[in-house]
Amino acid sequence: MVEAAEIDILGLLLVLAVAWVFGALAERFGYPAMMGELFAGLVFGPPILGIIQPSEVLTVLSELGVFLLMVYVGTEVDLHKLFELGPQALLIAIGGFVIPFGLGYAAGMVLGESTGAALFLGLAMAATSLATKSRILSDLDLLDTRIAGVLLGGALVSDVGVLVAFAGIIGFVEAGSVNPVDIAVIFAKALAFFAVTLFIGDRFLPPLWTKLEELREQYGFVDKTTAFTFALLVALLFAELAALAGLHTIIGGFMAGMFLRQADITPGLYEHMENVIYDLAIGFFAPIFFVTVAFELTFDVFTQNLGLLALLVAIAFVGKIVGSWLFSLPTKLTSREGLVIGFGMNGRGTVEIIIASIGLSAGVIDQQMFSILVFIAIFTTALVPVTMTWGVKLLESAGELVRLDEDEAVGTAD
Repeated sequence: MVEAAEIDILGLLLVLAVAWVFGALAERFGYPAMMGELFAGLVFGPPILGIIQPSEVLTVLSELGVFLLMVYVGTEVDLHKLFELGPQALLIAIGGFVIPFGLGYAAGMVLGESTGAALFLGLAMAATSLATKSRILSDLDLLDTRIAGVLLGGALVSDVGVLVAFAGIIGFVEAGSVNPVDIAVIFAKALAFFAVTLFIGDRFLPPLWTKLEELREQYGFVDKTTAFTFALLVALLFAELAALAGLHTIIGGFMAGMFLRQADITPGLYEHMENVIYDLAIGFFAPIFFVTVAFELTFDVFTQNLGLLALLVAIAFVGKIVGSWLFSLPTKLTSREGLVIGFGMNGRGTVEIIIASIGLSAGVIDQQMFSILVFIAIFTTALVPVTMTWGVKLLESAGELVRLDEDEAVGTAD
């Protein structure tokens, strides 16, 4: 028993070490850390060197990583701004979801995949990554431009839309049939979950936060650590509600994160809580998830199914860009701006990988399709800085790169 524990600790040490080194290298070259973490899992895990092997401990920690990562993603979503977004961002989000989802689902059905697998394929094609876009826009000094505002707004709505759709699809897949009664029950339970969490988040959490603040001011025994503990309890409560509704726990974590952002407490207390969630999710648990996700990848797709991989990469790339561009045409954005926004929306990143991982663990997709989806996430995310740089130069040469006033500019926290 002691020997097994020591092996697990060594495995954890190696995972975190390679994740830190390769994540830092990825960021050094302008890419999100998760790209380096995936590469580290490929190189040091079973696909290539086999130095790090899967273990029960790593599996549990990676599952916690997914959950906390989605709590953090939820804290990036400002519900007030979500409802205040203009038609441009909403149309971009719709186009960036509907077109790639439809193409992905159609491709899955043509390829002979099951309905559940085709739905997962469509959802993965429709995914985007708000966090990845914030970093790239910051690196390119575009946060004060009109395209940045629309792009981040579209990604924000898209993130929410993809996870809501995921809630319905995972319920449909688990039902295992197209019985109208079963489908109606699934959607009724999903709607009940969202209604209950909205009620709790809007009616009960604000006064509870206020009470915590009063206890801290009057008696001094409620400190910053207590605020984080309370936030974690809220996240676990929402996760349990999601499980009771037959949904995946990441939906509960995401919803909890959104309402935690609305916490009406002093900025210092909220900042501490958010920083702890960020450090735990991004600094510890998420790297374990991304490294271990790579353990399941297979390079057989490059030798046995290269044509399929190329086809699905092309569908993902074209579907997201064309969808975003088409739906930008009715707005006041120029055609070139719509195209560049499509380039930015194209990076899938974290959300697609999480969806693919859940699909694999649920047995909805096989290892081949899982590998293809992860490679699509890697390829599309890697191309975003390149295509965005080219697109910005195109806008500048045409005099269409619109800079906003300081009070209209998009901040990095958005």
